[in-house]
Amino acid sequence: MKTLVTGATSGLGRNAAAFLAAEGQAVRGTGRDLRAGDSLRAHGIEFIPADLTTADARELDRLFDGIDTVWHCAALSSPWGRYHDFHAANVIATRRLAEAAARHGVRRFVHISTPSLYFDYRHRTDIPETFRPVRYVNHYASTKAQAEESIRAIAAHHPATIFVVLRPRGIFGPHDRVLLPRILRIVRERHGRLPLPRGGVARFDLTYVENVVHAMQLATTRESLPSGEAFNITNGEPVVLRDLLEAMFAAVKVSCRIVGVPYAVLDAAARVMEAGATVSGREPALTRYSIGALHYDMTLDITQAHRVLGYRPIVSLADGIDSTVQWIQSRGHDYGL
Repeated sequence: MKTLVTGATSGLGRNAAAFLAAEGQAVRGTGRDLRAGDSLRAHGIEFIPADLTTADARELDRLFDGIDTVWHCAALSSPWGRYHDFHAANVIATRRLAEAAARHGVRRFVHISTPSLYFDYRHRTDIPETFRPVRYVNHYASTKAQAEESIRAIAAHHPATIFVVLRPRGIFGPHDRVLLPRILRIVRERHGRLPLPRGGVARFDLTYVENVVHAMQLATTRESLPSGEAFNITNGEPVVLRDLLEAMFAAVKVSCRIVGVPYAVLDAAARVMEAGATVSGREPALTRYSIGALHYDMTLDITQAHRVLGYRPIVSLADGIDSTVQWIQSRGHDYGL
C-alpha cells in the first residue's frame, strides 16, 4: 500500500506523513513548501512539490503513480482572504484530486474537512454531523462545505473508490502553524495581556494531532465503510479556554494575563478592522469569526466516529498538551520564546 499525503509540508499533513513512514508504510508527500519538503526527504519520505490549485493532468498522473490511498490534508485555512483563493484551494483542487483518484483506481480517499462549517455565532454543544447553519460564517467554511459536496457527488459515480470525510476540531500539536502561534503572537504584541471575550470561559473541543492521524488510519483500514460519510473527530474532552491557555503559558514560561473584554466591544473592533482590511488587502488582526470562536461554546458529538469508524482517542488531552509544550520548548525561536 502506498499513500499520497497532500499538505505534507505543514501541520496535520506533516504529522501524517511522518506517522506512515514510522510505520514502515510507503508514503509520497506533496506540498508547496520546498524547505519542508527537503526535511521530509531527509527523513526518507518521498516528496513531489506541487500546487494543487494549478496542477495539470500530467502532474496529477505523476502524483498518483502507484498510489492506492489518499490522505487529503491540504487546504487554505484562514479566517480572512479572497473568495477566489479559497475556492481554488478548497473546492477546485479537492474536486480535481478526487476525480484523479477515482480515475487511477485509488482504494480509499480520506478528506480532511472542518467543523467550522457548523459555526453560526451561537452556543452549541454535541453538534452532530448533520447540522448546518442558515449561512456559512466565512469563505473558509463555505468552500470546505462545497468541497464535501464535490466529494459526495464523485463518490456517487465511482463506487470502486471509498471516500471518507473527517471533521477534526481544533487540531494542535507538533508543526502547528495556526492555533498556538497566533495566540502567542497576540500575547507578544500586547505585552503579556491577552484580551478574551467572557474572560476565556468558552467551552470547546480540541483534537491532538496524533488522534486525527489515528482516525485517518481507521478511515483507511476499516472495512465496509459507507462512501461519502462524514465524521466528527475530537479528543472527547471539552475544555475551558482559559484553563487550557493558563496551563500552557505556565509550562512554556510565558507571562500572560487574560483580560476579560465584553464580546460586543471586540466584535465592534473586528468589524472596523475587517472594513479596513477590505481596502488594504491585508488580513486584519481581529475578525468577527476569530472573536466569535473564542466567545461561543462549541462541542461536537463523536458518536458516529465511535460506532462506525471504531474511533477512540489514543492520546489524552493532558498528554497531548504535555507533548505540545515539549515541542514548543524545543523550538522556542520559532514561537518567539
